[in-house]
Amino acid sequence: MSAPGTGLVWFRRDLRLENNPAWAAATARHRSVVAMFVIEPPLIASAGNARRNLLIAHLRALDDELTQLGGRLVVRNGPASKAVPMAAAECEATGVYLNHDVSSYSARRDTAVARAGVSPIHGFYGLTVHEPGKVLTAKGLLSQVFTPFYRAWLTTPLTPWPEPGPGRATTMASDPLPRLDGPVLHTPGAVGAWQRLTAWLERVDDYPALRDLPAAPGTSELSSDLKFGTIAARTLLEVVGTATPGRSAFARQIAWRDWWAHTLAMHPHLGHHALKPSYDKIEWRNDAEGFDRWCRGLTGYPIVDAGMRQLAATGWMHNRVRMITASFLVKDLLVDWRLGERFFRRQLIDGDLAQNAGNWQWIAGTGPDAAPYFRIFNPVSQGIRFDPTGEYIRRWVHELAEVPADMIHQPHKADAHRREAAGIVIGTTYPAPIVDHAYARTRALDAYRRART
Repeated sequence: MSAPGTGLVWFRRDLRLENNPAWAAATARHRSVVAMFVIEPPLIASAGNARRNLLIAHLRALDDELTQLGGRLVVRNGPASKAVPMAAAECEATGVYLNHDVSSYSARRDTAVARAGVSPIHGFYGLTVHEPGKVLTAKGLLSQVFTPFYRAWLTTPLTPWPEPGPGRATTMASDPLPRLDGPVLHTPGAVGAWQRLTAWLERVDDYPALRDLPAAPGTSELSSDLKFGTIAARTLLEVVGTATPGRSAFARQIAWRDWWAHTLAMHPHLGHHALKPSYDKIEWRNDAEGFDRWCRGLTGYPIVDAGMRQLAATGWMHNRVRMITASFLVKDLLVDWRLGERFFRRQLIDGDLAQNAGNWQWIAGTGPDAAPYFRIFNPVSQGIRFDPTGEYIRRWVHELAEVPADMIHQPHKADAHRREAAGIVIGTTYPAPIVDHAYARTRALDAYRRART
């Protein structure tokens, strides 16, 4: 039975109507439903241009969906603690509906809205497959090792989500959406997400073979859709399934995403402190120049530079290269992982605190189920293994475009005549390596050992 009054749905990281528990619950309980998004200055300021533009494009796409249903997306400028109560009063809402996030910022924001007198608030977990606190060990704890978590994740029953009802989308006064100030990498909205999923279904069985090759179309390119919620993680799992090795491997990555979200919910300081506390005592180098050259893709290690330039140009980086570039910053340059995490999170179109901080702690060896501290990626051997012909490097490091495969990973070691033939002058057209990897490896191991003891 429909409730009296209007339902107000506060969209955040759930920019879709299909398989959205907050939207479904509101349409099931109210005859009229207002869809609202709050432009929150701290979140907008924390996003690079690529993610900001993609967010705006997704909001426009959601507005188009709502227009087809007779409504519009109501946009209000924050803070949410003022915008949401005002909107609820204006539309005489008798219920506010939202999907929870797991960050401490989101918890503080939602608490502030509740304290402002908004009531009742109906919250759901539409961000992950399983909500935090549901995937537990036999002792009732969140596993600190991924594989036991994954086994439990596979067998944990899904919490039922509300079914949508006949409630009609409506609208009210709105602030204007911010304007786009640059290109958008993907077709936005739920339509774009389904296009990418459809294309992925044609390639998913090649996932185990191609996933680590940055020059190949071996990944789904759906990470930013999960970031903004233009498709639900549950939907991906349901559509892709686990029927083949490739599909099962992809489902495992969705479980990793859940694990990091659950970990952040339990450890709100994930982005600020090592989950292995002794590693907060690592004596990091104050290498401002090295960090700057890493950010700009001028380290003299081609696979690292290619990844950083891909990030600068597109707001996205291949996952294998994320690991290589992160390891280089932390282990080769001995720069605090938190600086890299913040830089990535700002620049990435899929920049998400749980996933980003969790994976940086994995690479740094400071988190749960992390790579051992003594596992240090060699940027040269990683490049040779995963980009053997140099196709990825040439795509992003244009000054190496004419360098043959057998010298592209270490152009500084090539014969001078061969470098000249390829148009390379080390230190002029392309930088010399900013650090010797063998020396840097020993230095990093010593720093970690000191922190451990």
